[in-house]
Amino acid sequence: MINQPIRWGIMGTGNMATNFAQAIQQVEGAQLTAIASRSQISADQFAKRFNILWSGSGYSELLNNAEVDVVYIATPHSLHKELCLMCLDAGKAVLCEKPFAINARQALEVINLARKKNCFLMEAMWTRCLPTIRKLKKLLSSQAIGNVQLMICGGAYMPEPDSESYLLNQQLGGGVLLDAGVYLVSMASLVFGSPTKVLAMAEMGKTGVDEHDGVLLSHENGAIANLYVSLRAKSAPDLTLIGDKGKMYLHPPVFCPDRLTLSVEGEADEVFDFSDQTLGYQHEVLEVNRCLASGLLESDVMPLDETLNIMETMDNIREQIGLHYPMENET
Repeated sequence: MINQPIRWGIMGTGNMATNFAQAIQQVEGAQLTAIASRSQISADQFAKRFNILWSGSGYSELLNNAEVDVVYIATPHSLHKELCLMCLDAGKAVLCEKPFAINARQALEVINLARKKNCFLMEAMWTRCLPTIRKLKKLLSSQAIGNVQLMICGGAYMPEPDSESYLLNQQLGGGVLLDAGVYLVSMASLVFGSPTKVLAMAEMGKTGVDEHDGVLLSHENGAIANLYVSLRAKSAPDLTLIGDKGKMYLHPPVFCPDRLTLSVEGEADEVFDFSDQTLGYQHEVLEVNRCLASGLLESDVMPLDETLNIMETMDNIREQIGLHYPMENET
């Protein structure tokens, strides 16, 4: 067991990096030691804000820093594979923001290198680490609502019309599926496992990315996941699971829920409130710290094989809706 603090470096200085830096500083046993950006000015400003000793431009410089044990990658989607490979080649543990990669082929390349190098690697699906989701898993294991047959999950939000946003930029791996739909596919995987059939439809925007998606996933036990995600409407993202004895409702937002309602036929509803525990990314930091301190190379909360299966499902969806990214032409 390692007793010294786990030393973190971050690649990227956007909103995700900011949220994660705040989380690191609230976790005992975690220390934020380095920040890298494409811009030295941006890196320096970030370092000043969070009292980080080292800041640099060009992500490769961070990898030479011996004071970094694990790197959190918070860059645009299109850079995830490249930066993961760089970190793993340098022997650094990696927590990579979702989506883990642009496609399953990229994901497999990264996973294979991590296993070859014996380096820790995890997809930053922070939802999996939350107390509410851990409780959901326990209730499912105890068959609290019996045989679960249906998931209805989704949400919609309308960003400011800005063609420069990564969400609408095909070159950066934009689109609502990779940005938000991945949460829904991941929840379906958590509950039902990999689908046996995928049916998808979407409306594409003028920048060539998907803005309005509907997905049906069927599974071996006959269960169906009905998923939707959109940039053209407004609805708080939530999730309902329906079984033959009752249902469970994850209150919005589904990517960071702090309440879960259990409704069993003939009984009063039971509400599990984790609002005093659902602090955000801190739970993800704690999970990575736990794994590194225990010498683990991956987390059973978000296993690498499941990450790969989720990316394969996302590829299937994209193939059906005709969503392709320029970087996928690379050899």
